Amino acid sequence: MAGSGRITILDIKKKKLDGEKQVWITAYDFFTARHLDRAGVDGLLVGDSLNMVFYGKPNTLSLTLNQSLYHTEAVARAAEHAIVIGDMPFLTYQQSIAEAIANAGRYLKEAGAQGVKLEGGIEMADTVSRLTEIGIPVMGHVGLTPQSIHRFGGYRVQGKDDSSKSYLMESAEALQAAGCFAIVLEAMKPSVAAEITEKLTIPTIGIGAGASVDGQIIVINDIMGLDDSFEAKYVRKYFNLADKIREVGERFVADVKTGDYPSKKETY
Repeated sequence: MAGSGRITILDIKKKKLDGEKQVWITAYDFFTARHLDRAGVDGLLVGDSLNMVFYGKPNTLSLTLNQSLYHTEAVARAAEHAIVIGDMPFLTYQQSIAEAIANAGRYLKEAGAQGVKLEGGIEMADTVSRLTEIGIPVMGHVGLTPQSIHRFGGYRVQGKDDSSKSYLMESAEALQAAGCFAIVLEAMKPSVAAEITEKLTIPTIGIGAGASVDGQIIVINDIMGLDDSFEAKYVRKYFNLADKIREVGERFVADVKTGDYPSKKETY
């Protein structure tokens, strides 16, 4: 069950100092966010995964800023306990620092989020630094960054060679120095994720990065089994929602066609 009061950026940082594991889950709508908030999650990320798991697109790249803001506002309105972070879509922060400030600010002003997440390592440090300087909390994201999926040539584990490992280590340190309050480590060799976690003073939140990080983040649709065609080694399916939705649909179809629905009690 959720505790009292809203979790803050300072609380997120303190959890690492206290050795408390953090739980983050994506959410994209009001009711899912409300139930997850009541379950006691620490953070709700309105991920750009929205483009795939809500709109059915093949990757995250075509998600628009307005779409992301719309869903972030719904999630923020539902959350009373968890911190809410908006995931900035592709090309809403990379082209210039001025554009990044204008777009990131909308998540706080219009959508009611407590911060934003953006992808990239050393190359994004100046942008992160400027955002945090003016009071916009930033969560970093290194490793497999879905907005760079074409550069990676697919969804591949990062940190396997010395060059990749060095980039990840240097990027994590640069993002911390720039002011990130936490960093997502995605699809990374567990040993590299553990080394980064040990070196940083801010929390690391892993997805497919092993157990030695400070917390875990997962896509709600994945652990609920909504997409029965998706499988990933790091996903534990707690429910098979796809089958349940089909089952309910089939039962309703049958009840209507046989005249069983509506009954007299189910009519105004």
